[in-house]
Amino acid sequence: MKSVISWLQISRQDKIAEQDVVSEEMYQARIKGRSVRHQLRGVDYHVTEWGERHSRLVVFLHGWGDAGSTFQFVIDELKQDWFVIAPDWRGFGESRIDAESYWFPDYLADLDAILQIYSPDAAVRLVGHSMGANVATLYAGVMPERVSALVNVEGFGLANSDPADAPGRYRKWIEAGRSRPTVTSYESFAELVPRILRRSPGLGKERALFVAEKWAKAHADGVVRIKADPTHKLPNAVLYRRREAVACWSNVTAPVLVVVGADTDYTGHLKSWIDPDVVSGMFGKAESVSIAGAGHMVHFDQPARLAESIERFLANT
Repeated sequence: MKSVISWLQISRQDKIAEQDVVSEEMYQARIKGRSVRHQLRGVDYHVTEWGERHSRLVVFLHGWGDAGSTFQFVIDELKQDWFVIAPDWRGFGESRIDAESYWFPDYLADLDAILQIYSPDAAVRLVGHSMGANVATLYAGVMPERVSALVNVEGFGLANSDPADAPGRYRKWIEAGRSRPTVTSYESFAELVPRILRRSPGLGKERALFVAEKWAKAHADGVVRIKADPTHKLPNAVLYRRREAVACWSNVTAPVLVVVGADTDYTGHLKSWIDPDVVSGMFGKAESVSIAGAGHMVHFDQPARLAESIERFLANT
């Protein structure tokens, strides 16, 4: 028994040593972020802040399975002085909540509560990626007076659903909820890196390690576990209703920049879901940019080009 205990202790020490090596090889941020917490709508919300509070405010909103802190690479490429905040959505990153399920409209209300803290009187600049862009764009249509500028990075919803699929979807949701999904675990942060690089091969090992430490946490047993609540894996009980989303988008009054990665299949999907001319018409004089060398994770693949596009667009806001 003693030898087993000794082996476990050595194994754990090796893992700790490995994590130290990982930290040494990790990307070093040029503009340091600050972690702050707010109690919002029953959630212990985590927000990463960069820059001085007296500077112009920009709110970055991450996508599904990501975390606000991984916008670091974009923040480091910004040339102007900004006060940037990036919350971790409920159940992602460091924002903790014990939830049986998640309801998409909660993200809109969470965003509104966050904005009441950071900019209760003035309209704000929103930059959203993927799911975060969906939230930002819906919010900009629901509360148009609260948004002064909107950057949508690959986030225009899903393909329209067929109401006939509703019975099957409800059944799938009920059956999936009978057992709680498990969190993904790894032996080390380094083991998570290949998964990240498969999605964004141009990210490089140092930056992939940085992302790994934002997406996961090392526990006392030596195992590294993804921070996201596994309940997020459960299917949504309600089908996506694109016509409702379009009605919200049509209400947007802020100037809009639409950003896509040139190497993603998102643009093709978008054309199959909705006529781009309709999107442009809904947002008036909407601008668009396709970023070369970027897939869906534009903020990982081409942070400098994304930062330049954002700052150029926000220059006069």
